Amino acid sequence: MSNPHGKIRIGTCSWKYPEWEGLVYSAPKGIDYLAEYARKYSTVEIDQWFWSLFTPAAGARLPAPADVLRYRDAVPEGFRFSVKAPNSITLTHYYPRNTGGKPVSNPYFLSPDLFQKFLSLIDPLKPFLGPVMFQFEYLNKMKMPSPGMFRDRLGEFIDRIPEGYAYAMEVRNKSYFTRGYFDFLLEKKLAPVLIEGYWMPPITEVYQKWRDAIQGHSRVVLRLMGKDREGMAKITGNRWDRIVAPKDKDLTAIADIAKDLAKSGAAVYINVNNHYEGCAPATIERIKPLLQGDQARST
Repeated sequence: MSNPHGKIRIGTCSWKYPEWEGLVYSAPKGIDYLAEYARKYSTVEIDQWFWSLFTPAAGARLPAPADVLRYRDAVPEGFRFSVKAPNSITLTHYYPRNTGGKPVSNPYFLSPDLFQKFLSLIDPLKPFLGPVMFQFEYLNKMKMPSPGMFRDRLGEFIDRIPEGYAYAMEVRNKSYFTRGYFDFLLEKKLAPVLIEGYWMPPITEVYQKWRDAIQGHSRVVLRLMGKDREGMAKITGNRWDRIVAPKDKDLTAIADIAKDLAKSGAAVYINVNNHYEGCAPATIERIKPLLQGDQARST
């Protein structure tokens, strides 16, 4: 990113929550959610296009052009979308629930052709794109025999996809976090995505250990996902309008990390999920004062 002082953007993971009335929206329905959202925040994560791989007979579902244009027209200049690449690109196998429990290989895994088609479909959003994130599930040895093989296959894929995008990488194998992994990210210009949740070590622990490698990137994504999604859903009743599990110490530490990264020149995206504390917009309001205005943009 050209800004030498870095920038922190804070937004939510998805935006279609009627219960955010009063927090983000003027009404629970009958409104353009994204347009109202974009008056308050400068970034959001598009999750819906990740869900693209279902049954083997269904092929790979890709974005509807009408949705792409509607999202583009809903946001102002300067707004940025974090986009999760389709899981048809990142899954080695279909989900067992869709194959009767049988292991069925995904023929689209790391397909440059399919990914190019995806980029072509979302091309109208290009002026508004922040990170395009590749999210990989936990990879057991049946799915991926070794971290080295993962990097080899991913490297071949990255070398064949278009330049000019801010690609970012999320893995859910904590054993993958090695010097070789972080060197690979730098070599391939893949921004690291650090997550809270999904069996991964806390962001603070990862950053403390790998700070020098992470600071070498022009972009970093911090995704606050939550570690007990089912538990949070029960506590909230799937109504995401209040904090039910405050994480004060964690928020302070994450804000310090974001400021440290911004000071190094990185563009930082903090993407907050409802499952983290119970209400993503309320969590953002708790983070903002901790940033003390250091290069932060949430509105």
